[in-house]
Amino acid sequence: MLSDSELMALTGLRSNYAVCTHVERLVDPTSDAHAVVHRLLPGPRGAHLPVLGTVSAGFPSPADEELTDTMSLDEYLISKKEATYVLKVHGNSMRDAGILPGDMLLVERGADPRDGDIVIAQVDRAWTMKYFRKRGRAVFLEAANKDFKPIHPQEELTIAAVVRAVIRKYA
Repeated sequence: MLSDSELMALTGLRSNYAVCTHVERLVDPTSDAHAVVHRLLPGPRGAHLPVLGTVSAGFPSPADEELTDTMSLDEYLISKKEATYVLKVHGNSMRDAGILPGDMLLVERGADPRDGDIVIAQVDRAWTMKYFRKRGRAVFLEAANKDFKPIHPQEELTIAAVVRAVIRKYA
């Protein structure tokens, strides 16, 4: 059994309160709350990450590390797990939207696209990722790169999924 200080060293957290908060979230709710030993649940509940505050993207400001909450990336990024999958980006037609080759996309199948959503679409039997645009009755796809012209379907346009998140790994 690990002590609070051992758990702090193991997790990198710097306060006893933060460790206790994490442990409370991991305790099996079906175990006896008054028991000396609790069972910790493995799995997705352990994937919560500490939210340590905010950081300025403008002018520098003093940063205080303070545990404000924890979050699960699955809960934050995925609303319909059964309809969500990952695609790897190839090409640079969406670079001005910040989507680059090698990025990973979380996409949701079956979602109704709105004007301006980034979608995965099959247009005239070819697959692409572009902005979904609707002007009156006209529907077309638009790149986020001026080197690419809008795509107006000649035969068919099928929206397979809506992009929900972009994941980029730096290291």
